[in-house]
Amino acid sequence: MENWIEKDNKLQKKFTFKSFGDAIAWMVKASYTIEKMDHHPEWTNVYNEVRVSLYTHSAGDIVTDNDRKLAEVLDKI
Repeated sequence: MENWIEKDNKLQKKFTFKSFGDAIAWMVKASYTIEKMDHHPEWTNVYNEVRVSLYTHSAGDIVTDNDRKLAEVLDKI
């Protein structure tokens, strides 16, 4: 997990892209894997940045192994 920060019971990272289109394309591509994993992030997009927060609601809003696995996957996309 590259450059993820664990803060306030969330794994957090900002991904920066060359353009808005690249940021949205990454989100779309990531969404297919996210859906297969059935583990959905909290994320926002502003222009060329996507901010991601990972935590597990069903475990009491804490970071779990599933969050760490998804972080590793997102780093590879």
